Amino acid sequence: MKGIDMRDHYDFSQSVKNPYAKKLKKQVTIRLDEDTVAYFKKLAEEKDLPYQSLINLYLRDCAQSHKDLKIEWL
Repeated sequence: MKGIDMRDHYDFSQSVKNPYAKKLKKQVTIRLDEDTVAYFKKLAEEKDLPYQSLINLYLRDCAQSHKDLKIEWL
């Protein structure tokens, strides 16, 4: 099998782009407080969801509802 090109076995000439490609997730690095992560992990466990998915759902809801952040400095 060495040296055999996949294109020799498959015809991609009629292929189409993934219509859901724009909805794919983007990996980012974010720093969160330990207690915030613990909160979402506990909540995710109760809901039987991965905690990162739960954080994503929460942030998406905030973005879709245009939730405004109220910051109070102590």
